[in-house]
Amino acid sequence: MRNSVEMIIAAFLLGATATSATAFQSGREPAYQSARESGLVGEKSDGYLGFVVPPSSSVRALVEDINIKRKAVYSKEALANGATVEEMALRTGCRLIVERTVAGEKYQTPSGIWKTRDGSAPELDPRCPQ
Repeated sequence: MRNSVEMIIAAFLLGATATSATAFQSGREPAYQSARESGLVGEKSDGYLGFVVPPSSSVRALVEDINIKRKAVYSKEALANGATVEEMALRTGCRLIVERTVAGEKYQTPSGIWKTRDGSAPELDPRCPQ
């Protein structure tokens, strides 16, 4: 099962599953890209975006929409693979932090502190697959 889950996550990260994967592609929606680059939002290891600073209503709506779409994908993939939504979200969240955050973007450490990604390895949840 592990290999099939990893393949699904890889496809998900590459935008091959569900329309919500657009947010994960390098060609992100401009408002989303701007919010990330400005440090307003960041990746959390639970697979969802979080607010680094109190958001405007438009940023809140954008992030809530993306998180709803992410949860729908996690739910579908969990059902298809005999996993929980939380397991799928965590696996994907770990990979998003490692593979999709770039220098200057924010991510949340396991202790809840927001850090700016640099050239070093990010601090990951100990439950992240190795």
